[in-house]
Amino acid sequence: MRPEEARATLLSFAYFFCLLASYYILRPLRDEMGVAGGVRNLQWLFTATFVTMLAAVPLYGALVARLPRRRFIPLVYHFFVANLAMFWLLLTLDYERLIVARVFFVWISVFNLFAVSVFWSFMADLYRSDQAKRLYGFIAAGGSAGALTGPLLTVVLAERIGATNLLLLAALLLEVAVLCATRLEPANEVQKTETPIGGGVLDGLVMVLRSPYIAGILLWVALLSIAATFLYFEQVAIVAAASDDPAVRTRIFATVDLAVGVLTLAVQVFATGKLIARFGVGPALALLPFVFAAGFAVLAAAPVLLVVIAFQAVQRAANFAISNPAREALFTVVARDEKYKAKNVIDVVAVRGADAVGGWFFTGLRALGLQMGGIALVAIALAAASFVLSVALGRAHERRGQR
Repeated sequence: MRPEEARATLLSFAYFFCLLASYYILRPLRDEMGVAGGVRNLQWLFTATFVTMLAAVPLYGALVARLPRRRFIPLVYHFFVANLAMFWLLLTLDYERLIVARVFFVWISVFNLFAVSVFWSFMADLYRSDQAKRLYGFIAAGGSAGALTGPLLTVVLAERIGATNLLLLAALLLEVAVLCATRLEPANEVQKTETPIGGGVLDGLVMVLRSPYIAGILLWVALLSIAATFLYFEQVAIVAAASDDPAVRTRIFATVDLAVGVLTLAVQVFATGKLIARFGVGPALALLPFVFAAGFAVLAAAPVLLVVIAFQAVQRAANFAISNPAREALFTVVARDEKYKAKNVIDVVAVRGADAVGGWFFTGLRALGLQMGGIALVAIALAAASFVLSVALGRAHERRGQR
C-alpha cells in the first residue's frame, strides 16, 4: 500500500468488513432454515432464488442507468435494510414461520450476491489493474474479518438477545457500510460520479453475449457454482443425517464459517497480494478448480461429516483468499458500464442460475441412482474445464492490461 492509497484502501477494508459481518450474522440462520424446510426442497428454493434474480437484475439495471454511482449504491443497501426490518417484524410476531423461513432463505441468497457484487463493481471503478493486484488481497481481508466476526457475534448473542434480534444488528452494520461507501467517493471524481452511466436495463446481458472475455468469466463462474452446489447439497444431507437438533446443526454451520474466516484472513493478509502480483491472475483463478477436483476425489472415498466440513472450509478459503480477488481483478480492464452491468449479470444471474441448474442436476443424478462416487466424477469434470478456462482468462487479462 502506498501512502496516497491508504485512506481509500482502509475505507474499502471497513466497507467490506461491515458488509460481510452483516451477512455472516444471518448465514447460519439461513442454513438452518434450509434444513428445517426440508433437504428434498432445496432445489425448489434454489430455483425460486434464480427466478427472483431474473426479476431483480432489470430493476438494478434501470437504477444504474438512471442514477449516479453516489446515489444508487446507498439506495441498494437501504433497500436491504428495509427488508431486514420487515423480516424482523414477521419473525417477532411469529407469523407463518415456515413460509417466512423459506422466503428468508431466498432473500438472503439474493442479498448476498447483490450486496457483494455492488461492492466489487465499485472497487473495479476505483482501482486500476496494477492496484488491484496489490490491494485486493488486503481489501478482501476486510470481508474475511467480517466473515469471522459475524459468526462470533451470532454464537455469543443468539441466546442472549434472541436469534430474531440479530437481524437488527445486521441492519446496523449495513448502514455503517453505506457510510464507508459514501466516504470513498473521491473529491476530484464528483463530476464523473454525478453522471449516470446510462444505457438500457438489459445492457448487461448484451455485454455478456458480445464479449468473449466477459462470457468466459461467466462460464468460469457458472461451472464452479454448479460444483459448489453439489458440495452444498452433500453437506446439508450429511449434516441432516448427523443430528436432528436445530441448535447442533446451526453450530456445525457456524463452525465451518469460523474455520473459513480464520484460514482466509491469514492468507489474505500475508500472501494474496504477493501471490497474485508474482504469479498472475490465471494461476490464482486455477487454484479453486484444483481444490474442487481434489476435494471431490477425497469426498467420494469418504463421504463423512469431518471430510465434508474440511472440504467446504478449504474450498471457500481458496475462493475467498485467492481465486475471488483474482476474479474481481479481471473486471479492472473492462469498460465502466461493463463493471456494473455485465458484472452484475455474472455475479447474480450466472451464480444463482448455476445454483438452480446444479440443484436439479444433483437431484437428477441421485434419482438415477448415482452415489457420491459418480457425482464426484461429474464435479471433477466441471473443475477440469474451469481449470483450462482459468489459464485462458489470465492470459486475456494480461493482454487487455497492456493496451
